[in-house]
Amino acid sequence: MTVRVARADYERVIGELHHLTPAGWEEREAGADAVELVLYGAPGELPALPDLNAAVGGALVGVSTTEIADDWGESWRDAHPVVDVGPLRVRAPWHAPGALDVVIDPGQAFGTGQHDTTRLCLELLLELEPGGALADWGCGSGVLAVAAARMGFVPVLACDVEVASVQATADAAAANGVDVQVSRCDLRQAPGPWAPTVTANLVRPLLLAVAARMARPPGRMIASGLLREEVEEVAAAFAARCLRATRRREGGEWAALLLEAAA
Repeated sequence: MTVRVARADYERVIGELHHLTPAGWEEREAGADAVELVLYGAPGELPALPDLNAAVGGALVGVSTTEIADDWGESWRDAHPVVDVGPLRVRAPWHAPGALDVVIDPGQAFGTGQHDTTRLCLELLLELEPGGALADWGCGSGVLAVAAARMGFVPVLACDVEVASVQATADAAAANGVDVQVSRCDLRQAPGPWAPTVTANLVRPLLLAVAARMARPPGRMIASGLLREEVEEVAAAFAARCLRATRRREGGEWAALLLEAAA
């Protein structure tokens, strides 16, 4: 089943999909205004369309279904290749390990490192000298939090508004043998846990809300989840909080920033 979702409704939709499709999904770009989510399942396992659209408040803008071969399980695995960023390898459990390994179960969904926004965050994270505490705001499946712990940040704090994401990150930390302190938070209502280094792979409206509520800026912050045309607006919002954009990475239509406290 291929579900087309307006980008503005993306976070709300994937929160519901985690409960409706425990086997997870594959994400595809569908232009600047939409995202396609491809759901896999055996006959009878995928959610019924009326139930799915009702669960996400009528946010779906297109749905199609396709019958594939009996080896759909292999197709599901093929949809989750390894992601190598420098010495770091983000992989599903069935792939061979890398030098600096992060294992994420795709069944937990919320991102397995393949999206450009996650790759860009990892690229910027690997350029930092690890040390001290790191907070991951909007942790999803825990890719960034686990990678930070692997790199040597201590302690690593993570938070997300979705209960399923909190559990997914806790499970990922346990599976990778690292310590990540995970909590639930709504970044629209209150700041996330503070640390001198912060990663925030969010979306433009949420990043603007974070900037508006920021009373104590971190020393450095990686902000991602931005379309290229959104970068200047978000950079200006954080500049008003004395965080200056010092590095920028781009991939596809996406961009990420390293923001650092003004001297």
